Amino acid sequence: MAINRYLLILVSFLILAIQQTTAQDKVEQEKVFTLENCVNQFDKNNTVETKVGYQYWFVDKNFLDGRTLKMSVVAPHEATHAPHSHAEDEFFFVLEGTAEFILNGETVKGEPYSSFYCPPQSVHGIRNIGDTELKYLVIKKYIMD
Repeated sequence: MAINRYLLILVSFLILAIQQTTAQDKVEQEKVFTLENCVNQFDKNNTVETKVGYQYWFVDKNFLDGRTLKMSVVAPHEATHAPHSHAEDEFFFVLEGTAEFILNGETVKGEPYSSFYCPPQSVHGIRNIGDTELKYLVIKKYIMD
């Protein structure tokens, strides 16, 4: 009897998840994508200042189902924030400068054209260990409600 109750709860959750996905897919299908709204060229006037540099959102989480593409620029020997964790995974890709990648207490140096994958719930971070600006891309898909 308890197994049947758990199966009913599981099936209910699955149906709810499918309904939410279908509703989200419908909204995305109704969005019209044009060359104009699909291309974003860097504009210094649209950067967001941070304590150690700035960020530029090429794609924010409202464009398409929570997917994002951001460039972070960090001053020499600084970090945007301390190592942290969250439910989403992330990719980092170094454009310029020298980074230190931190993953679950371990570190490694990253030069231009190196990437860094952070699995969900991992303690991760990136910091500038060089004498010039660090520029890197962050690719992430936020969990949308």
